[in-house]
Amino acid sequence: MAAFTMARRSGGLFNGLRTSLRSLAPVKYGAVAAALQPTKQPGSCRWSSAAPLSVKERIDKKRKMALCGGGQNRIDAQHKKGKLTARERVELLLDPESFVESDMFVEHRCSDFGMEQDRNKFPGDSVVTGRGRINGRLVYVFSQDFTVFGGSLSGAHAQKICKIMDQAMTVGAPVIGLNDSGGARIQEGVESLAGYADIFLRNVMASGVVPQISLIMGPCAGGAVYSPALTDFTFMVKDTSYLFITGPDVVKSVTNEDVTQEELGGAKTHTTVSGVAHHAFEDDVEALLNVREFFNFLPLSNQDPAPIRECHDSSDRPVHSLDTIVPLETTKAYDMLDIVRAIVDESDFFEIMPNYAKNIVVGFARMNGRTVGIVGNQPKVASGCLDINSSVKGARFVRFCDAFNIPIITFVDVPGFLPGTAQEYGGIIRHGAKLLYAFAEATVPKITVITRKAYGGAYDVMSSKHLRGDVNYAWPTAEVAVMGAKGAVQIIFRGKENQAEAEAEYVEKFANPFPAALRGFVDDIIEPSTTRKRICRDLEVLASKKQMNPWKKHANIPL
Repeated sequence: MAAFTMARRSGGLFNGLRTSLRSLAPVKYGAVAAALQPTKQPGSCRWSSAAPLSVKERIDKKRKMALCGGGQNRIDAQHKKGKLTARERVELLLDPESFVESDMFVEHRCSDFGMEQDRNKFPGDSVVTGRGRINGRLVYVFSQDFTVFGGSLSGAHAQKICKIMDQAMTVGAPVIGLNDSGGARIQEGVESLAGYADIFLRNVMASGVVPQISLIMGPCAGGAVYSPALTDFTFMVKDTSYLFITGPDVVKSVTNEDVTQEELGGAKTHTTVSGVAHHAFEDDVEALLNVREFFNFLPLSNQDPAPIRECHDSSDRPVHSLDTIVPLETTKAYDMLDIVRAIVDESDFFEIMPNYAKNIVVGFARMNGRTVGIVGNQPKVASGCLDINSSVKGARFVRFCDAFNIPIITFVDVPGFLPGTAQEYGGIIRHGAKLLYAFAEATVPKITVITRKAYGGAYDVMSSKHLRGDVNYAWPTAEVAVMGAKGAVQIIFRGKENQAEAEAEYVEKFANPFPAALRGFVDDIIEPSTTRKRICRDLEVLASKKQMNPWKKHANIPL
């Protein structure tokens, strides 16, 4: 709560949270006449009365009960875990007083196991849904309420989520889901499972139509995990959020493995090992503020162009540090992030999956105010080789950019695909083809800069001219060849003397950008310091690009 209070005081942006904070106090429903002498049930925000209420009083009572969720005791328990309530999260995520709630009066319809009793009915059930704005831009949001039946999904809960997802697709606006749920509501049986399937269907139908973002802020287990998996981006909160198909107890009983929740499905596991999540944040407040910032990079739907905002960083700015950033020694590493941050507007780069498959860098930035997707090999990790995980990471990102009209800028320094039995047995051929497929399929503006190595099939894969790259540049340090000079010489001049001389000859012929430039495979060899200016001008020209793929029901990407 300290972090929440600090964020609330940090500026006018969060003044609207005062309403939410007031709702944390026990609510007294003052619409009832004193003669009725209403009595509050201990430890809750519920009231009982000996006389019937008017319609208006019933409406006011239901609204106040909905604002109180599962009651003050459960709200306090949520805060003790370092977590915000569902409504606090919505207030912090959206612009002040922009939230318009829907279905506040909806209640579950279960009549089994005592669920029909009034004490087990909560207006709004276990999820808060509606629409609002982030920096003035429309967004639909649902926030699961762990204080009501542990946020478990009922038929009514699923109905509310499906309704706002349908509305989002109708008007063309993103959907953000704040997940904090114990899973299916067991008392409802198959109706709860049907509710999950209804949500999954809408996730699939909305894919590529509107951006979908999942923020895991508590447990998310069993079938519930597939909704975040179907969305475009999944973010987690460290130490309080978990994603797994089966919990530690089931794993122990089936495989006899001892594993904790954090080891099995915590934020660290999914952002570094499995690649299920795209980023992890320290707490609820940091996560919500970062999602607000991330949202600014995205278009509202596939009908909108990439967002453009006012830019105070000159598009003609020379970047002299780039002239010396690539080491003269070809085996020496450098940080591709230094190149990316030097070129983009105000060094502002929102990296996606920074701790997974580190040999490739992907993320969002702006060039002259226009949102762009950045893809780059990372020479600091595995020399920038492509492997299974980096291919999948890159392919997913490229396909998102293509679906939502975001230009792609690719920085290439790749010596090839990572060799070894582990990669071959794991299916590097199939997985590597995903990245090739994604770049070839993309019809958005594609600009490629070869900074150093572009060897073998990996050269083709990394948005080459042959895959319909619009503008392909090479720096003077670029080398476009089938393989490195030493390996090539050993094959060409096997068993012959003077291999050192032959290697020097090979380097002179092929270890430079001229062979590719002579054949038109790169459009120009440019000074690194002019890269930003060139890209900004190219993006302006390519803004009107229109390219269509042949008609098909759908393609068959090598999954």
